[in-house]
Amino acid sequence: MTGVQPDPPYDYPGYNSTRLRAPKMALRPLPPGLADKRGPVFGPEHVGPTDNDLTVGHAGEPVGERIIVTGRLLDGDRRPVRHQLVEVWQANSAGRYHHDMDRHAAPLDPNFTGAGRCLTDDDGHYRFVTIKPGAYPWKNHDNAWRPAHIHFSVFGSSLAERLVTQMYFPGDPLLAFDPVYNSIRDRRAAGRLVAGFDLATTEESWALGYVFDIVVAGRGPTPGDG
Repeated sequence: MTGVQPDPPYDYPGYNSTRLRAPKMALRPLPPGLADKRGPVFGPEHVGPTDNDLTVGHAGEPVGERIIVTGRLLDGDRRPVRHQLVEVWQANSAGRYHHDMDRHAAPLDPNFTGAGRCLTDDDGHYRFVTIKPGAYPWKNHDNAWRPAHIHFSVFGSSLAERLVTQMYFPGDPLLAFDPVYNSIRDRRAAGRLVAGFDLATTEESWALGYVFDIVVAGRGPTPGDG
């Protein structure tokens, strides 16, 4: 396993912060007993009925384009991962996070905090209602902007199958310039991070729909957040 290079790599020259967080020593495999342990169990009592709707729970409606994001959580054999936690976080429609460290000169939305969670159903499906996030500048390189994206954290059938990744939107011109997205050397794998517009998920006069399936292991997994 020591000769296998991860994709995306831990240290990618175009993505400056990987220089600081990439491992400096050779990786060691997990002991079999630890890798075989099942992941944490999140029962329905830990997830509220509206935790998957990022547009509610405030005094008013958030600003921006309402969207529905849905998909399936699958294991390496394409079997549904049932009753597992899916968490999301994102910037608002102006491209600003509801976080003290975000200094982007864009307005905060008092009706949008940008975080949600849900449990997958018996077929591995999840569903979120949210606002399409805006692009935002970052300090990685000159005139650098992150494409619109939603962060996902998911668990598979074991703790070792936890995946943190990002979902992008189709047709975004910033993808061509984004070192996070382009750090994935397998271009077909990178394409799995771009959600598909879905008319069947779209609700008339209310919200556009996108589908984003997530595979946590095995052949053709969803790439992680480099």
